[in-house]
Amino acid sequence: MSGGSLRSNGALAKTESMEMRWALKDEEGSSDELEESIGRSSFEEEDDDDDVDSEHQRLVRTGPRVDSFDVEALEVHGYEMNGYDEEFSCCRSIILALQTLGVVFGDVGTSPLYTFDIMFNKYPVTKKEDVLGALSLVLYTLILIPLVKYVLIVLRGNDDGEGGIFALYSLICRYAQASLLPNQLPSDQRISSFRLKVPSPELERSLKIKETLETSSILKKFLLILVLLGTSMIVVDGVVTPAMSVMSAVNGFKVGLSSVNEGEVVMITVAFLLVLFSVQRFGTSKVGLAVGPALFIWFCCLGGIGIYNLLNYGFEALRAFNPVYIYLFFKSNPSQAWLSLGGCLLCATGSEAMFADLCYFSVKSVQFTFILLVLPCLLLGYLGQAAFLLENLTDCEQVFYLSIPSRAFWPVMIVATIASLIASRAMTAAIFSIIKQATALQCFPRLKIIHTSRKFMGHIYIPVINWLLLVSCLAFVLTFGSIYEIGNAYGIAEVGVMIMTTVLVTVIMLLIWQINIILVFSFCTLFLGIEFLFLSSLLANVVDGSWVLLVFAFIVFLIMYIWNYGTKLKYETEVKQKLSMDFLMKLGCNLGTVRAPGIGLLYNELVRGVPAIFGHFLTTLPAIHSMVIFVCIKYVPVPVVPQSERFLFRRVGPKNYHIFRCIARYGYKDVRKENHQTFEQLLIDSLEKFIRREAQELLLESDHYDSDTDSDVINPLPQSSSRYLVGPNGGLYSLSMPLLQNEKSPLLEPSTSFDESRDGDDVDSSVDKELLFMRKAKESGVVYLLGHGDIRARKDSWFFKKLVINYFYAFLRKNCRRGITTLSVPHSKLMQVSMTYMV
Repeated sequence: MSGGSLRSNGALAKTESMEMRWALKDEEGSSDELEESIGRSSFEEEDDDDDVDSEHQRLVRTGPRVDSFDVEALEVHGYEMNGYDEEFSCCRSIILALQTLGVVFGDVGTSPLYTFDIMFNKYPVTKKEDVLGALSLVLYTLILIPLVKYVLIVLRGNDDGEGGIFALYSLICRYAQASLLPNQLPSDQRISSFRLKVPSPELERSLKIKETLETSSILKKFLLILVLLGTSMIVVDGVVTPAMSVMSAVNGFKVGLSSVNEGEVVMITVAFLLVLFSVQRFGTSKVGLAVGPALFIWFCCLGGIGIYNLLNYGFEALRAFNPVYIYLFFKSNPSQAWLSLGGCLLCATGSEAMFADLCYFSVKSVQFTFILLVLPCLLLGYLGQAAFLLENLTDCEQVFYLSIPSRAFWPVMIVATIASLIASRAMTAAIFSIIKQATALQCFPRLKIIHTSRKFMGHIYIPVINWLLLVSCLAFVLTFGSIYEIGNAYGIAEVGVMIMTTVLVTVIMLLIWQINIILVFSFCTLFLGIEFLFLSSLLANVVDGSWVLLVFAFIVFLIMYIWNYGTKLKYETEVKQKLSMDFLMKLGCNLGTVRAPGIGLLYNELVRGVPAIFGHFLTTLPAIHSMVIFVCIKYVPVPVVPQSERFLFRRVGPKNYHIFRCIARYGYKDVRKENHQTFEQLLIDSLEKFIRREAQELLLESDHYDSDTDSDVINPLPQSSSRYLVGPNGGLYSLSMPLLQNEKSPLLEPSTSFDESRDGDDVDSSVDKELLFMRKAKESGVVYLLGHGDIRARKDSWFFKKLVINYFYAFLRKNCRRGITTLSVPHSKLMQVSMTYMV
């Protein structure tokens, strides 16, 4: 037992040798004080904050820091999410490129169908300089927003391959304790440790921002509100995108067939939307591969028509690359130019969907496809339409279809319709991904999620959201019935999401990337200035019908905020009313009742302490199981937790109580598809490893005391103050001493004991007895004890709180999906007790 390391696979030793971190330290203190928080009293005592005194702080270099939850930082943080960065064959690369086109770029690819139509809707074109000025606006909007902002900058802010506004929020919460969500532990902050090589002014600034963000509840609430507002705008975007894309494509029938009127266009649009949302359930992989070639043909059509128009009408449109024409446009027609900004923004629609759909593909595949194919075809398409307009100033409606050569009209019309349906799918798939993230982070009611791919966990389908989007989209189309009224609402939804993304990426630049302050200021000023300028133009036309979608966005925001607020109140109340360990000790090992053979899995949301609902079980049921495990399903701010690190255990009370706490950790992208038998087996196997490793650590601790004292008698550790957690692959960490010291810890043997006797035979006997007891309890059966806790506002609460908690939150909680349903537990194994908390 003299050599080795804490982890047999060497992963911990590798981390220890390769990674150092910089931390704040009191100038008068010792660096060892940074590790004092590792040694705490009992597992079930409240963890104290391990913040370092903010006065007289400076940066010091320390070794890597490991405690009970460090597997989240050591293993999960570096876990590769996407398998797409591996080398693929040529055939596989082509398939991936086609799927990327079919899923990610549909929305931005169909913008040429309607951009110029919306820009010139309010004022007719009178001279060529207007066309060149409008084209110059479109070209530089395409370059600045989709290319520079999203493809080159925002895509770097992915959370281990996961995109979207909630991925940005999760990334911030990982590096700073900025979340208001429940189930947060001080030990979760190990994930947010800065692993940096050298100190710098940017690092000191980043640490100050981190400290400010962690200590200010106002900033935390402001950050959460920004995220929820952005998410509500994305949901609105998912309503408007199908309506706008499909209707603009179907408008081509009015050009090809003069007998088609506006009402018939609306009916055809409704029919296409019904088909679109009906095939959504077949999944991203299958549909993406099917429609990928069609979208490739669409981009080739855009580029080909653009080249044809440039050759046919001249290359005068290329002068629009000179930004001077933007200045001349605003100088000659300030009102027209300002109002046209709302339509100009539509050329960048789909930028946020491109980021949100990142979970399906790798960053490099999205970047290369956009730069090498999508952007050149879009630029050629707009240049070709402008070349047509320069020679036909009066034809400013249905510009795209009028610029198509007559012989190619109907083939292009069919391809455009297919491309518009694909664009709608891209936005819907992005919403599915974001809703799943919001649900995992307790910001959206739980819904049924169907995983449509066995290979890729990011491919999901949410039936309720799908049909909600369909109904809202049909209502929107039937109410307005024109792309000109829909276009303004479309722009507001897009620019709202863009503004929230800019703010969050700015925080990431300061907090995580630690970029020079001048570059951060330039990014924030440039893009916020552009986006607020677009917003000012769009708000001028809000009375045209955009207010309807703003109301819809506000309703979605209220649903998310009320759910988060109610969940937070419920968790805080459960923490306040949890049972004390003294109460449990007074009951004795039989807990004041009869202990029947079997294992009881009591589901609750507490990560520490004995839940109050357990006392309700004791007073309600005539007996309680011989072994009780408090199971907490906890989502950590990472995309995925490896299966080997799924469970963490703590012992509650003395050994003869046979009560444990299990924290089952999931990332917001994890797939909870295991049935109850698999879940039970994984849990029992992990518990067996914990019991063995706990015994080993106690024996090691006793050896440590033997070497440091001359006394032959060692006082045994109190059995009620267990301080051990099982880590990856069954490895155990002790909370009673610093874990990472200069010398390596002895190798843990597979079989020792936690009995007070230090004799080897007695050690094996004690472990075997407890494992035998656990196996007999398992054979007697496993029962799921569900504590259904509701909350009600107190009578003396203010009226608004009563309205929110007693009616709105209660309605959402009653109609949402129960967490236990994912395990498909038979009713014969379920036992539920309800309890109401007054908040």
